[in-house]
Amino acid sequence: MPHDDFYAAPGLAGDIVRLVPLAEEHAPDLLEAADDEVFRHLSKPLPASVDQMRSLIAWYLEAPGVVPWAQLDVASGKAVGMTTYYDIDPALRTVAIGHTWLGRSHWRQGHNTEAKLLLLRRAFEELECVRVVWHTDIRNERSQAAITRLGALREGVLRKHRRRVDGSWRDTVIFSMVDDEWPAARDRLEEALALPR
Repeated sequence: MPHDDFYAAPGLAGDIVRLVPLAEEHAPDLLEAADDEVFRHLSKPLPASVDQMRSLIAWYLEAPGVVPWAQLDVASGKAVGMTTYYDIDPALRTVAIGHTWLGRSHWRQGHNTEAKLLLLRRAFEELECVRVVWHTDIRNERSQAAITRLGALREGVLRKHRRRVDGSWRDTVIFSMVDDEWPAARDRLEEALALPR
């Protein structure tokens, strides 16, 4: 697998969500979707204007080793969140999924599950990864539950791993899924998405 493929952001299409390369044009939609609750556990402050959202998008586009996507709601065509690959290591065939957020109006609608299915399918089936990782704030119990539902396993806690927006030290919970676990996880996720929402 060419190393450059790990740093590409191809469009990934699902039934209810599409992942497209993040761009400044998504700023108005993303500002509309974002709020304090959505950004409560993120490492960046909530943008207060379209210009601030454009600046945040620019940060993701310029950050080394980060591959960002906008999450588009298929029904409306609007950007309702974002997600990335980061901590990419082509030699070890591993990526992390994170910097993920989704507007509250699309919580529990299947968007997050389908977006993760698309990202995991790309990681394991196209990039031939052997390991996918997630990091989340130890306070973010909702995120930890969502990652567990994907089929990932909790590996441990990185103490005082990052700084929060308020300056406090964050303990980070690390989860992973390996290639041997992917087929069963894929089947569960596809089954979950087939259920009435």
